[in-house]
Amino acid sequence: MAGRVYLDHAATTPLRPEVRQRMVEVLGEAWGNPSSLHAEGRAARAVVDQARIQVAELLGCRPREVVFTSGGTEADNLALKGVALAHRDRGRHIVTTAVEHPAVLEACAALERQGFEVTRVPVDGDGRVDPERVLAALRPDTILVSVMLVNNEVGTIQPVAEIAAAARARGVLVHTDAVQAAGVLPLDVEALGVDLLSLSAHKIGGPKGAGALYVRAGTQLLPLLDGGGQERRLRSGTENTAAIAGFGVAAELAARECRDRAARLARLQRRLEEGIRARIPDARIHGAGAPRAPHITNVGLPGVTADTVLIQLDLEGIAASSGSACSAGTPEPSHVLQAMGLSADEAFRAVRFSLGDGNTEADVDRVLEVLPRVMERARRAQALGLAGA
Repeated sequence: MAGRVYLDHAATTPLRPEVRQRMVEVLGEAWGNPSSLHAEGRAARAVVDQARIQVAELLGCRPREVVFTSGGTEADNLALKGVALAHRDRGRHIVTTAVEHPAVLEACAALERQGFEVTRVPVDGDGRVDPERVLAALRPDTILVSVMLVNNEVGTIQPVAEIAAAARARGVLVHTDAVQAAGVLPLDVEALGVDLLSLSAHKIGGPKGAGALYVRAGTQLLPLLDGGGQERRLRSGTENTAAIAGFGVAAELAARECRDRAARLARLQRRLEEGIRARIPDARIHGAGAPRAPHITNVGLPGVTADTVLIQLDLEGIAASSGSACSAGTPEPSHVLQAMGLSADEAFRAVRFSLGDGNTEADVDRVLEVLPRVMERARRAQALGLAGA
């Protein structure tokens, strides 16, 4: 919509023009089944193979270590459940953190119902987990550690490489959800030292319905789906060729532009946060004391609920959110903010602004201009019992 300011890139990003063009080409020219042996099938297979190379180059891994999925949620589930099922004879204990994405936490809960044990390590007030606490949670029967690289609600960067080095030295596999890290942090699976890593295309200018799981060569994993054995027999189902092709282009752009994007977004983030502090002195930037990704700012606003503020912002032409898009519309306060020590009431007052490629200083200044009056209208609405209406 013309004139609107979109600050919800952590939920999803607009489709890049280069991605759209590639997808249209593939829909028209490479519509065959990639598993077919005829010319049409081979053309589709070549598209998938090229995208696999592009995603592998983003991660610094070999193409055959990339397994395409329907998105980050499936990648997380394949990592956790696939490892659990493959290694259950060796152990049934998994370690994760209290601030993971619901795709990880709900997968862990499902495994608990199947007899596995899960330790959820707490975080500090900035949302960062202490590597020593993760290592202290390891047991002889621990088979997997899963720690996200960048938190989707507050942007905190977790010490994944340090955790991975120590855990793998004890024979424990390590998974990281890197969905929010792609495109803003350099991703190198060797430097991170992980065995499994999840990605999602629509967080980096690609299409929804495409994701990937990096699986280090030699890692034992059982599939979630039974079928034709596509994707190294780890993810059966005819490949979504056009979406995968778009993902490949998005991954190539993310790798090429990461450094410049991160620097530009960091400047915008600093401008936004300094402006909020100047105009609303009792606002609180959650996670500000820890290393954070440059595109996510989670701010606690005094005296107003997030939903009321978000409605007023939307009326002003500004799109933001109150946290994970996967949890939007639920009446529960953010599990991430509560794990950081906030009360339920404080968690309900948090608004997330997440920056992306299309944002400018003018967008940030627009938010800073309207936020004080938006908060005043929100307070009046709440006083009249119209909050959320």
